Amino acid sequence: QVQVVESGGGLVQAGGSLRLSCAASGSIISMNAMGWYRQAPGKQRELVARISSGGSTNYADSVKGRFTISRDNTKNTGYLQMNSLKPEDTAVYYCNAVFYLADYWGQGTQVTVSS
Repeated sequence: QVQVVESGGGLVQAGGSLRLSCAASGSIISMNAMGWYRQAPGKQRELVARISSGGSTNYADSVKGRFTISRDNTKNTGYLQMNSLKPEDTAVYYCNAVFYLADYWGQGTQVTVSS
């Protein structure tokens, strides 16, 4: 069974940085695409960033220029570097790892940005 585990969330002041990690384990099949999503209280879950197996990336307009998604293909691990954080970035961040026949979600990690 594939396990997806996020880490790196926490409390940070506005303008600060955090680096989230997403580790997918338990599969002999290489990860295809990987995406980061977030959900704030009272808001719909939204796509933050996505990276393909070939390394192409897409970002939500609200985070473009501040966040950077990356991956290590040898480890089925992804990252989200978050800089210049704003209070509106506060949310639970989820990793979604896509494999051949299914995709898998992590448990989420809380990011709180204070002003």
